Amino acid sequence: MFKVLVIAYYYPPMGLSGVQRTLKFTKYMSEYNWEPTVLTTGKTGYYAHDLSLLKEAEDAGIRIERTDSRDINSLLSNLGTVKMPREFIRKLLSKISKTIFIPDNKIPWSGKAYKAAKKLLTNERYDAIFVSIPPFSSFMLAIKLKREFGVPVTVDYRDMWYNNHFAFYPTLYHRYKNKQLEDRCLRETDGIVVVNRRIKERLLNTYPFLNFNDVSIIPHGYDPADFKNITVSESDARKIKLRILYSGIFYENVTPKYFLKAFKKLSIENPNIAENFELHFVGHLRKENEKLVKRLKLQRFVHNHGYHEHKEVIKKLMNADVLWVMLGDSKNMDTVSAGKLFEYIGTKKPIIACLPEGASRTAAQDYGASFFAEPENIDSIYKVLLKVHQNFADGTLPVPDDDFILQH
Repeated sequence: MFKVLVIAYYYPPMGLSGVQRTLKFTKYMSEYNWEPTVLTTGKTGYYAHDLSLLKEAEDAGIRIERTDSRDINSLLSNLGTVKMPREFIRKLLSKISKTIFIPDNKIPWSGKAYKAAKKLLTNERYDAIFVSIPPFSSFMLAIKLKREFGVPVTVDYRDMWYNNHFAFYPTLYHRYKNKQLEDRCLRETDGIVVVNRRIKERLLNTYPFLNFNDVSIIPHGYDPADFKNITVSESDARKIKLRILYSGIFYENVTPKYFLKAFKKLSIENPNIAENFELHFVGHLRKENEKLVKRLKLQRFVHNHGYHEHKEVIKKLMNADVLWVMLGDSKNMDTVSAGKLFEYIGTKKPIIACLPEGASRTAAQDYGASFFAEPENIDSIYKVLLKVHQNFADGTLPVPDDDFILQH
């Protein structure tokens, strides 16, 4: 078999959607005659850990090499699963970090990972290096290894690097340096994979030395194995209540406040209809959003399940009637492919898509079973809630496009 060194900071037992793309890639590589060795972080303090995802990697026989460092997550490792700070604190810490570290605060880990990778490449033969970004300092690490060992590098863009949707450049130097570093890495890489067409177009426009065939698109998807042997409750299937579910976390401009305020409007203007709803949240709803629920007096409608292992999340998705996804309408959000959206697609459930124009909205449109609302428009979301309820009551909820589902 061919051997590939996979460099992925975000990998199980870390949880949340950011780890799943690389986990699933490595899980199935052996079926295509590639034997992966995953180089990832050691013990970390992180918002979510999922041992079931780690077991999935171990059951697939994936070799995992871990290295600790003095990056922030490693320094918090003694705390285990850390609590997400209040959003304004998280944003402040993020800006401080981006001011100090270029391109990101995972540079200390990349330094330690370089030593571990160098040892692997010295003692064994590898045919390729595959690096998943962010963190972007991992891309720099992979190129450094290529220069030293001559092993070709493929980079997988889960998100943009330069000018991405969470970019913060406190000075012109920070902006220049990030672009310069990405330029250097792209000039030396052998393969570029992105999750959607918008990122491909942005790369081609930003770096004219790239041509169309240099960049391949492999969209997010879902793993059919995750949906095997999932039992849908018969009582739920016959219930009167309409169960809407959100899976994941809230941060930056990904917020439930517009949706909750729209539902509050529904409860005032159409209380009889509101009584037919249940709003379920799986993941990290966060304290400030829990307070918003209380302030709006929506406690009896909202069911906060907290964080669960992936298999349990799939069960809850399958036992919902409609799933909800949200991205805020801010700069460069058009390049974002929401990972949870593609797992939703695997359920074949209708989706309330509060999404701006861009890659995620296009995917939801192609899915064929989506209700669309402007993400930060309370009246728009309110109207969608009325429409969803009417379809649910009539038994006319939309059915997705099977061909589109099979593509993913």
